[in-house]
Amino acid sequence: RTAEEVADRAVVLARTLIEGGATVIVVACNTASSAALERLRAEFTIPVVGMEPPVKPAVERSRSRTIAVLATVGTVSGARLARLTEKHSGDATVTTIAMPGLADLVEAGETSSERVRTMLADALREPVARGVDEVALGCTHYGFLRPTLASLLPASVEILDAAEPVARRVLTVMAEAGQVVPSGPAQEVLCYATGDADSFEATIERLRKDGAALPPLRVLRPVA
Repeated sequence: RTAEEVADRAVVLARTLIEGGATVIVVACNTASSAALERLRAEFTIPVVGMEPPVKPAVERSRSRTIAVLATVGTVSGARLARLTEKHSGDATVTTIAMPGLADLVEAGETSSERVRTMLADALREPVARGVDEVALGCTHYGFLRPTLASLLPASVEILDAAEPVARRVLTVMAEAGQVVPSGPAQEVLCYATGDADSFEATIERLRKDGAALPPLRVLRPVA
């Protein structure tokens, strides 16, 4: 899909969530954040929190000054990641690596298959040879690949994921807006599947069997 199509879709979905009572929108996708974040903030009055690859912390933590960012084609080709890299790279070498099809494999429940391992090994061979010591995950799907990545990378390489910092940011935004901030693990997460709900639930079960720590989910029929 084009960036414009992604943005249009994001607006429709955000409006649906707001009509359902949402008080904060989290664009939990780097590609959608790149394509739609500014438009969502212009369109709606509630807080909108986006995702971005953890380039800044990777640069701050790197000793070898060599960093790799794994991301989707849409994120790598987007202006948002280019601006982020230019702003924070400093004296470090930041290599962005597009991983076409990898997010689709994760969505299908493949996180440790030989196909996935080969894709990751091929992508990281050159950065590892150059002494990379920080690998930043530029797609929210890739968090499920951490065990596989750890098995392929030298022990000295750190894998950074933006999920936890973004979650902390959401709590801060809620507190600043005077909203009730949740505490403790979620008892249940309500999901609106935008594709086939049965397929989504099957993928969730495969990810759980692979060790993913996911909260209880209640999946509703597709909307929008």
